[in-house]
Amino acid sequence: MTSQRTRDRLIDRLREEGITDERVLEVMRTTPRHLFIDEALAHRAYEDSSLPIGQGQTISQPYIVAKMTEILLEKSVPDFVLEVGTGSGYQSAVLSRLVPRVYTVERISGLLEKARECHRIIGIRNIYTKHSDGSWGWPEHALYPAIMVTAAPESIPESLLEQLAIGGRMIIPVGTVAGVQQLKLIIRTSTTDFEEQTLDAVRFVPLLDGSVT
Repeated sequence: MTSQRTRDRLIDRLREEGITDERVLEVMRTTPRHLFIDEALAHRAYEDSSLPIGQGQTISQPYIVAKMTEILLEKSVPDFVLEVGTGSGYQSAVLSRLVPRVYTVERISGLLEKARECHRIIGIRNIYTKHSDGSWGWPEHALYPAIMVTAAPESIPESLLEQLAIGGRMIIPVGTVAGVQQLKLIIRTSTTDFEEQTLDAVRFVPLLDGSVT
C-alpha cells in the first residue's frame, strides 16, 4: 500500500492534472504521506483525495498540496515561509524539503503534537512549530517572503497581510464552507498596496479563531 509504484502513480496523475515543477513532484514522490494519516486509512494515502485526520480536520488532496507549493515557489525559493494551519504536518513536511526554514502554526494542540512526531520520525529539523490561533500568524519572525494558509477565512486576516514582506507571496483560500471558496494569490507590491489574483475554486476547512488545547 506504500510501494514506490503506488507513489509513482500519484505523481503521474499530478502531472496529468497540470503540475509541472519537477522539484515539487520529486518531493511529493518521496515524502511518506501514509505517516501523516491514521493507520486505518493508510491504504488510501496515495490517492489524490483529502482524508480525515480527526478534530474535524483533513489532510489536503495531494493535487492541492502540489499546486499551492508550485505557485508559492514559482518566482524563487524563499529563505523561509510561514504556514498557517499545520494540520497533519504533511504540507509543512513537503515545504521543508524545498525551503530552508518553515514556520508553522496550529490552533489544535493534539494535531500539532502528532505533526511534530511525524516530523521527528522522518528526521526533519528545519520546521518550527507554534500552538496558536492561525489568523494571528507568527509576527516574531515576520516579515515573510512567503505565506501559505491551509484553512479558509471568510476574508483575508489583516494581521497576515501585515506580516508579508514587500514582494512576498501569500496563497490563501477565502470564503465560507457553505458557499464558494476561491484560492487567491496575494503579492505585496509596496508598504500599503497588494495585488490579488483569483486562481481556482477550492474547498478547505474554515480558519477558526482561538487555540484549542
